[in-house]
Amino acid sequence: MNRKELEDRLIDFAVTTAEIIREMPNDKFANHLANQLVRSCTSPALNYGETQGAESTKDFIHKMSVVLKELRESLICLIIIKRSGSYQSEDIVKRTIAESNELVSIFYRSIQTANKRK
Repeated sequence: MNRKELEDRLIDFAVTTAEIIREMPNDKFANHLANQLVRSCTSPALNYGETQGAESTKDFIHKMSVVLKELRESLICLIIIKRSGSYQSEDIVKRTIAESNELVSIFYRSIQTANKRK
């Protein structure tokens, strides 16, 4: 997978998660999760853009680690949404969780590879 394809997946992840957020109920618990998720689901795409301008391998690894951290946070938030029943259509949540898991794996492996090259 090239950089553009990965960037597109991160953008699609943010857009799909935004769809989930828009359909969540308007209660205190769901609003808290939605507010948390809106930050963590958009951050990976934005921070991935910063990795393209990394000044060193160490900087690249740091920026990729931020992307990974935000993806993991989004994943946990999506799982909480699914388990709490805060979203009516479980199908889109399940697919988004699966995509989040895949993205976590991709970034974890990328960071490992970059660390080996150091």
